[in-house]
Amino acid sequence: MSNNYWDEEDEDDTTPDEQMDGSDLLKKLRKAKRNDEKRIQELTAALDEFTKKQKETDVKSVLEKKGVNPKAARLILKDLTEVTEQSINDWLDDNGDLFGITPNAQDASQENDIDRAALRQQDIVTQGALTPDRAQDMEQRIDNAQSAEDILLLLGRG
Repeated sequence: MSNNYWDEEDEDDTTPDEQMDGSDLLKKLRKAKRNDEKRIQELTAALDEFTKKQKETDVKSVLEKKGVNPKAARLILKDLTEVTEQSINDWLDDNGDLFGITPNAQDASQENDIDRAALRQQDIVTQGALTPDRAQDMEQRIDNAQSAEDILLLLGRG
């Protein structure tokens, strides 16, 4: 059993010691060129496939972050030539109504929640606070008090 690892095409190669005429060299160059072109086509196809898969993955990850159905990626990939997070967001802003998405609806709802929380905190702080109206009212009542008993009643001790 022989462990030869050369292609059958290589068996008819001539050794460098032999004299080659121009037609043999030309045939070998053409054959090498065809092999190179074939390899380039294979590599280009593989690169295109990888690029396509990478774009699909990028689009799907952005859509998942946004809470959008990943099936929308097919439409987005048809429309966009350059796939970036910003271009996907822009596409969703323009075409989100197809999927029931309003532009920045999630951002707006988060802002509304933050605003509501801030208003609740303000209400809690100001609920028991002494406002200028209350201070003036209290001052006026103290000034109008006729006796110490009236002042104690104002303070709630009487």
